Amino acid sequence: MSGGTDDGGPRPGASRYLAGLGTHATISPDELVPGAYVLSIGGSEQSHVDLAAPRHVFYAYLRRIANVLDVLKPPDEPLRVLHLGAGALTLARYVQASREGSPQVAVERERELLGFVLDQLPLALGTVLETRIGDARWELADLADRAPFDAIVLDVFSGPGAPSHLSHRDFYAEAAALLDRDGAMLVNIGDDPPLTLVRSQLAAMRTVFREVAALSEPDMFEARFPGNFVAVGLQVPWPEGWSDALIAAGPHPTELRRGVELDALAGSGQSGRLDS
Repeated sequence: MSGGTDDGGPRPGASRYLAGLGTHATISPDELVPGAYVLSIGGSEQSHVDLAAPRHVFYAYLRRIANVLDVLKPPDEPLRVLHLGAGALTLARYVQASREGSPQVAVERERELLGFVLDQLPLALGTVLETRIGDARWELADLADRAPFDAIVLDVFSGPGAPSHLSHRDFYAEAAALLDRDGAMLVNIGDDPPLTLVRSQLAAMRTVFREVAALSEPDMFEARFPGNFVAVGLQVPWPEGWSDALIAAGPHPTELRRGVELDALAGSGQSGRLDS
């Protein structure tokens, strides 16, 4: 689907019933940020979109993902991005705003949600985005003809109820096969203490990717608070300068751990590919 229109905006308090989830989604104006909107599902805030300034990314974990996208290639070069979990398409809008014309694909399981978002929060003119309805993992096999991607963003995990078929080593291996040699797997992992999901996903990624790093607030690494980690998986050595750049980019404070620094969270076993 190529870009929509910048005209208009959502109706105040627009709502749609999501049959697959058995609850309603609503889109409401952000009263503190003119031109910005909040997507809520079942009364819980899920996404923030600034139509007036799409390079403004409100949530800290999404900002950290956006920062990794920024360092993947020189500025203004297009990025081929696969989004698994569409939400309000905040990152797809960011990529279009920062790297105009980048070819992107978004996979969303809830048909009603994707249609609602596109109706109420249209994409910027010129956006090159293919949207697909389906399960994040099962769609991977049908995306081989779109590969390779520079980045795959997975944003479906939240707490211990994560789908087992997405939280498995095999899923990461299948996703890695769609990445370019220098491409990055970016995973948002929301969790509560003792961070069981975070630990399992970092461990699974370390069996597939040569390099795995985690970004979050420093206190999160103590495993005493609920919050979000951004996991980064690479098939090449960690690029020089990335750590300093990602920490400096914030949001502040941001801590980055990789290699043996992650052993406390991901275990101290094999940290590279199983077949390396």
